[in-house]
Amino acid sequence: MAEFFKNVSKIQYEGKDSDNPLAFKYYNPDEVIDGKTMKEHLRFAVAYWHTFQGVGVDPFGAGTAIRPWDNITDPMDLAKAKVEANFEFCEKLGVPFFCFHDRDIAPEASTLRETNKRLDEIVAKIKEYLKNSSVKLLWGTTNAFGHPRFVHGASTSPNADVFAFASAQVKKAMEITYELGGENYVFWGGREGYETLLNTNMKLELDNMARFLQMAVDYAKEIGFKGQFLIEPKPKEPTKHQYDFDTATVHGFLLKYGLEDYFKMNIEANHATLAAHTFQHELHVARINGLFGSIDANQGDLLLGWDTDQFPTNIYDTTLAMYEVIKAGGFTTGGLNFDAKVRRGSFEPEDLFSAHIAGMDAFAKGFKIANKMAKDGKFDKFIEERYKSYESGIGKDIVDGKVGFKELEEYALANDQIKNISGKQEVLEAMLNQYILED
Repeated sequence: MAEFFKNVSKIQYEGKDSDNPLAFKYYNPDEVIDGKTMKEHLRFAVAYWHTFQGVGVDPFGAGTAIRPWDNITDPMDLAKAKVEANFEFCEKLGVPFFCFHDRDIAPEASTLRETNKRLDEIVAKIKEYLKNSSVKLLWGTTNAFGHPRFVHGASTSPNADVFAFASAQVKKAMEITYELGGENYVFWGGREGYETLLNTNMKLELDNMARFLQMAVDYAKEIGFKGQFLIEPKPKEPTKHQYDFDTATVHGFLLKYGLEDYFKMNIEANHATLAAHTFQHELHVARINGLFGSIDANQGDLLLGWDTDQFPTNIYDTTLAMYEVIKAGGFTTGGLNFDAKVRRGSFEPEDLFSAHIAGMDAFAKGFKIANKMAKDGKFDKFIEERYKSYESGIGKDIVDGKVGFKELEEYALANDQIKNISGKQEVLEAMLNQYILED
């Protein structure tokens, strides 16, 4: 096995006073909190596509990334090298999981049959590494959006041949995810949406997307794959209007088509921003509807209107995110996958480590703050008090379904002197700051 990151040793926890950019300041993987190590609580994962496939290209310039495998020209030799690099990187970083799209790990060939042969060869190599590594597969997924055949979508394409191709591709990706012990399988509708309704049969497209997902459910049962299916909402990019706009939209879709028992959400912070929501909002909606599954950890730039996929360093956001995760009972099969890319100007191999360390520290700190918030219960108590009118009297009658408009009118006529209480938003936000800043 070649060593690709020779200048980096295994990353250690050195504490908050360390000034070493290649050391953890807040993430101590072995620290036990409520009976579980921090490593078990957070379940970090490395995103194959950004970390090993990203080269720093943007619409205005070529790639800038300098990588140890840049001298390898044969596509399959390069794919094999990146498998080695992935396990070395994850092990040195101490990350327990990785995630991939099918086309991340093996280059597409001229035919589907040949592409699948390439996948089989790379999967065999990954399996060998899995035998002797603590690193596991958190989830697999399919790139059914990058190739020109998906110009009009995959499961929502007006071309039935494309629907068939996408089905075959997902079938194979599910098989290899199962073969590699993946705990989840993710569906991201990269081009499942439309640009204009002037050429779109929306009903047929949505019906077909539901048929597609039902086929996936059926095939998972057929092959014995018991991993969790996850859907990743995103409101725009690459199509103008994505069908999986946000968690609430996806929830409505699942309910309509009777799929709600088979899918949970993979929530990405930057996608929440694009939907004009907060990260916490999307996690909260998922949680209260029993849909919380996993997280793609990143952050966006509120000054930019696109998916910037920056590494998460905002403690405010990570705290509120982990507060929702804790309220949901923590991760089961899901985790915190760094669907994030280093900035174009951060082009050295070591920057990959520094970026992940920054994100892991931010979530570790956020988790510890959120855990204290949850245990103290101050916010819960305030919310409970704020809605106390529904625990007795007319409020309880409303909740219990014992009254209608006629009875409520009678009540209102007799009790028209209404007294509200303050929501005390500023007090609560100051309290949150206290939690964040007290250490």
